[in-house]
Amino acid sequence: MNDILLGVDPREQSVPALVWGADEAVRRGLALRLVVAVPPAHDGFRYDALAHQSALRLRAEAAIADAEDLVRELHGGLRIATERVNGVPAAVLRDMAPHAVLVVVGSRRLGRAAEVFSESSVVVPLTARADCPVVVVRVPEHTAVHPPTLVVGVDGSESSQAAIAFAVEEASLREARLRAVWVWPASVLARDDLDEGVAERRRLLAESVAGWAERYPDVAVSQEVLRGHPVEQLALASQESLALIVGRRGRGGYSGMRLGSTVHGLLHRAMCPVITVPLPQRGGRTGDPAWADRSRSSATDRPRPGDPLGTGARRPPRGTVGREDDPGPSARSPER
Repeated sequence: MNDILLGVDPREQSVPALVWGADEAVRRGLALRLVVAVPPAHDGFRYDALAHQSALRLRAEAAIADAEDLVRELHGGLRIATERVNGVPAAVLRDMAPHAVLVVVGSRRLGRAAEVFSESSVVVPLTARADCPVVVVRVPEHTAVHPPTLVVGVDGSESSQAAIAFAVEEASLREARLRAVWVWPASVLARDDLDEGVAERRRLLAESVAGWAERYPDVAVSQEVLRGHPVEQLALASQESLALIVGRRGRGGYSGMRLGSTVHGLLHRAMCPVITVPLPQRGGRTGDPAWADRSRSSATDRPRPGDPLGTGARRPPRGTVGREDDPGPSARSPER
């Protein structure tokens, strides 16, 4: 597909997520695929289960129709596809992620236990396991702040290299500057030399971002080493940012462990959209993730910002949905 995948929540429509996803599709010259998942019913009686499932389908169809109408009002020429799939929402979107450039979702601010264990939870399970970058739009981006700025968290790891690769491309698309921030946690067990420690991390930060200025000469990259807790410092940096971009390290354990404490905390505390970038797929090169190649190849003829996409193209039929007897992508998921 190589498009922007946006999860539509039939319970609580996220307008900021819809706006973010539509704008990003325009920037990248890609189609926007709106997907709503209808979870399985678990009622004890067959009649009640069928009635409940029918109500869920009606709500899902109404939600995705409203989402399509809003997106078309924002960008009339944008290529849009809609799809209704039966299955657990997080599993459905995760199974579609390998064929997308980005997955965009809103946040219903579930409690920590519910967001990990509830079947209706999407943000943590999806962010922890998707094979492409996941954008969680909890609050709108700060477009009124000038110059427009993106923030990327750096710690020298392979995952942060993947985050930098995504961040510089995104900054180029947005004509924004990029703040590369390395947060050095204060040590409580040892007395370290502050000056030497800061100097060493500045050197490591410079090595991490080296080479990107040549590849993206239009992007101004600033480098900062901050002392404190990573979640607190990056959350502060997000207050005037278009988006906060971080890498995802883990691939083992349950969802919360896969995600890591810093990313988990930022999903709750960041004051702008959070973009979590997974490690490159096996065989890919660090700093040049596979999805970046898909994105660049799809946007070769990218229109200028503000130009409508697909002008003159045939409008796709509204409300394209999956068959009711189709179990959807999540039917073969090990989580089911």
